[in-house]
Amino acid sequence: MTRAGKKKAGRMTRRRRDLLPKLVGWKISTRIPIAFARAVRSTCKLERRRTLISIGRRQSKVGRSMTRAGKTKVGRSMKGTRICDLPLDLVGGKILTRVPITSLGAVRNTCKLWNALTKDWVLGEASAPRQQFLGFMTMNSMVCSAKFHSTKEKEDLAIKQVDLLNQVKISKVHHCDGLLLCVAEDKSRLVVWNPYLGQTRPIRLNDFHWQDNYAFGYDMNRNHKIVRFQDYYEHPKKVSRYEIYQLSSNSWRDLKVHTDLKIKFNHSASVKGNAYFFAQENCQDIEPNEDGEITDLEDFLICFDFTTETFGPPLPLPFHSGIDETVTFSSVRDEQLVVLYHNEGVYYGDKISTVEFWVTTKIEPNSVSWSKFLQVNMRPVSLTGELFEHDMGGGTFFIDEEQKVAVVFDIDGYLPTLPTLPERVRYHTAFISGEDGYFKPVTLGVAPNRGEPYQSLSGPSFASLYCPPVVCSSSYLPSLVQLN
Repeated sequence: MTRAGKKKAGRMTRRRRDLLPKLVGWKISTRIPIAFARAVRSTCKLERRRTLISIGRRQSKVGRSMTRAGKTKVGRSMKGTRICDLPLDLVGGKILTRVPITSLGAVRNTCKLWNALTKDWVLGEASAPRQQFLGFMTMNSMVCSAKFHSTKEKEDLAIKQVDLLNQVKISKVHHCDGLLLCVAEDKSRLVVWNPYLGQTRPIRLNDFHWQDNYAFGYDMNRNHKIVRFQDYYEHPKKVSRYEIYQLSSNSWRDLKVHTDLKIKFNHSASVKGNAYFFAQENCQDIEPNEDGEITDLEDFLICFDFTTETFGPPLPLPFHSGIDETVTFSSVRDEQLVVLYHNEGVYYGDKISTVEFWVTTKIEPNSVSWSKFLQVNMRPVSLTGELFEHDMGGGTFFIDEEQKVAVVFDIDGYLPTLPTLPERVRYHTAFISGEDGYFKPVTLGVAPNRGEPYQSLSGPSFASLYCPPVVCSSSYLPSLVQLN
């Protein structure tokens, strides 16, 4: 190459390098939501300046209000450092990991380099060391993202509403393999959502009932499926019908399955593509005591296998729960099942009131083994609320294995009423518990009363009906599964 050619190539290289700061500022920073710009600004001085500039551009329509002197000053401050000079570990570990999953689409579409970095730091092995829970939940019929980071000094819980799905009231979200199944509050609509790719897909329903329950999984060939359980009494008969939907074929078909157990279909967790439920022996097969009551039932874990499309055999649980005691499930990295058991004691006022967390050391559709993760004494917190009403969807949770912490979501019922409100106020609450008796309730906001007014003997009254926050059964794992 001649000397003139080398000079020309050098000028072209410098120009390309000079484009990168503008690329980051205009293409990425301008697309990051204002609420999350702090994460980018805190990375380094350069990113703080770029983010402030990009915000100024948005607010002033591409920076028309910035004076020439201001532009010159910003140009001088940015002259010494370019984005290409930053280590890729800094860009990936300090910027991309702080951008919300729901905003990563804009980052990935910017250029091939940022798309590759996003895959590495969000999907690849580089994302493994991050010690935080990232998931989704529903609160007040809205889908929210949840981030939890725990250290020995403190815990940080951040909850943000997802605007993409705010057109529909959502009561529950099921997570499986990086996809979320969103169930409408009245059960009339289903939507499958890939937060990482920003894709949604409505699922056609031939009919629906307000007591329908769903589970989400995949078979051995990674075909994702949805199973619908219609199991309820509708006078004068019992309805028992199961259907399955396969995303690849876009069709429903009836399932011919049978079990003698009474399965609690309103709560499940997905592990290795299969759904797990709490089940008890059918009370119709049990003889009542002298008072005509049934006070004890055997309880089990049962798996719905999405490959065979059948229920597995009854599996043992590491405890024996009483009737109507709370048992809920979560999972860890789609590999281990976690169970919460709230032992409320035999009689009201008992000194025994504990919450136990157990984690599987082995789990398959036909076998399971357990290890105790954590036990929390609930008596000292009896004044903080009515805990874990599983029939209303309470008691959903996740755990932090590294810090030995569990976070349970429910309604806090006994905090003082605000003087400006006429009725008792209840609050959405996250109960954080750990070793050595550590317990910390975190208020997430006032829970609206959804009860209907009625006429009682003493006059007009108002029924109390509160729906607690419901968190996904596992930490979110991004996926490249296409929905469209």
